[in-house]
Amino acid sequence: MAITLVNPGGLPEVGAYRQVSVATGSKLVFIAGQVAWGPGGDTVGEGDLAAQVERCYLNIGIALAEVGASFDDVAKLTVYVVDWTPDKMPLLMEGITRAAAKLGVTPVPPATLLGVAALDVPDHLVEIEATAVID
Repeated sequence: MAITLVNPGGLPEVGAYRQVSVATGSKLVFIAGQVAWGPGGDTVGEGDLAAQVERCYLNIGIALAEVGASFDDVAKLTVYVVDWTPDKMPLLMEGITRAAAKLGVTPVPPATLLGVAALDVPDHLVEIEATAVID
């Protein structure tokens, strides 16, 4: 299985993700939207977007490992942020950077970021879902 990440000429280069991923493999893995729940079901980082983003990425890493995958197998991420405004980007990136350091990866597959009014519980500020391809 291989994921090739590409930034085609004519499209802007974005440091947080690549514009295109090309996946080869035989199984699709769909990870449900992960929120900032710790192992006991408690909300991690209440009111702290960076901490919640970090927890979401760590939860995705746990889910991927359970099926024999890693962030290297992720073809697409979708990020939902409550009351998104562009000034929240540094907090989002801080959370991604901290999670990447803990996971030992550079998670930059194509991604879509959507601002939403609310998530499943009032304490959750972000939810992230992933699609991966494995053999």
